[in-house]
Amino acid sequence: MSAEKKNKQTLELASLEPAVRVKQLANYGTMVEVDPNVPPRRYFRSGLEMVRMANVYLDEGSLENAYILYMKYMTLFLEKIRKHPEYGTVPAQVKAVNQTMLKEVVPKAEKLKQKLLDRYAVEHAQYIKDQEKRLKAEEERRKQEHDDAKLAERLQADENRRDGHSTTPHLLNAEEWAVSPSAPAMDGVLYPDDFAAEPPRAPPHHYRPAPPLIPPKTHNEGGFGPAPALPPLSASRRVRPVLVPAALLQRFLRLAAANTARNVETCGILAGKLERDQLKITHVIIPKQTGTADSCSTNNEEEIFHYQDQHNLITLGWIHTHPTQTAFLSSVDLHTQCSYQLMMPEAIAIVCAPKYNETGYFALTPEYGMEFIANCRQSGFHPHPNDPPLFYDVKHIRLEDSAPVEMVDLRR
Repeated sequence: MSAEKKNKQTLELASLEPAVRVKQLANYGTMVEVDPNVPPRRYFRSGLEMVRMANVYLDEGSLENAYILYMKYMTLFLEKIRKHPEYGTVPAQVKAVNQTMLKEVVPKAEKLKQKLLDRYAVEHAQYIKDQEKRLKAEEERRKQEHDDAKLAERLQADENRRDGHSTTPHLLNAEEWAVSPSAPAMDGVLYPDDFAAEPPRAPPHHYRPAPPLIPPKTHNEGGFGPAPALPPLSASRRVRPVLVPAALLQRFLRLAAANTARNVETCGILAGKLERDQLKITHVIIPKQTGTADSCSTNNEEEIFHYQDQHNLITLGWIHTHPTQTAFLSSVDLHTQCSYQLMMPEAIAIVCAPKYNETGYFALTPEYGMEFIANCRQSGFHPHPNDPPLFYDVKHIRLEDSAPVEMVDLRR
């Protein structure tokens, strides 16, 4: 976003009442739905990671992002998750952990709300003060334009009198234009001489009134007039960049080499941290798994969760090999990616095809693929339409040559 556009957006936000701004954030935070086809355990896992990200935003001073995530968490676990058809299957221990987390999040969100209200009140008061200054400056500008126009009229009237050889003084309001007797000519202009034997003649050129000293502005130029309506927060939704260590691919392929030689897929979890509004992949977790030539499924997911909890990691996507095929997302892969992307919009799928020396960084298309796959009730390998595309090559990743990555092989 350009600095000019950002300043304009800041001005528009400051024009709103503080309570309205906080309400917009809260509304954005409640925009979360529960998909009955996604196991509830995934929502509980996502909830923990949501709070981790909110805490990072809070520590970094990004109060709006923190508040939105806290609101999402509270909406999900105080209201929406209970409507999941499999909610009753969630272990009591998991629910207890969630209740403990809610007791921490609710007061945090309340304190944060008050901080935002206080900050917005200061910004709104400054906006009102600046508006008053701008309106005063506008009034002064209009007065100056009026005075300039009146002066131009008087000078034009004087010139018209001179062209008509009037015997009366050719300046209107002559007392305001007093000059010394027999004043010498300056810059080729003959000034009036009340003591001359005959009135002076007009110079060979004709005067034309100059434009106002300050050019007129349109009604809303410079920020005057009512601020335009602020677009809904959902309209400004964006995906955060995902930083991928360049060394990750070769290190993963080395761990997968034995399976690749046997024509068996290998998969791993991409995990990392949120830092300065960027998602950084710092770990690849290789879980216990079962693979075939065209599929791979994880075993003992609790072991993955335990490791992530110990190291305060969030899930950023997944990676797997296609030992004999090119890099793409199969119908099964699309459903796997959907479950990741529902929890984290930035989640990516990395597909390595060593036989063809290809690597793909994919995600479901947000405008079509996500909704289509989320509503698809088929399982296993099955056909999907190709137009419009269901997945695409992501643009929000950045490969980092010097970024470290830890490979965690839980198969051992």
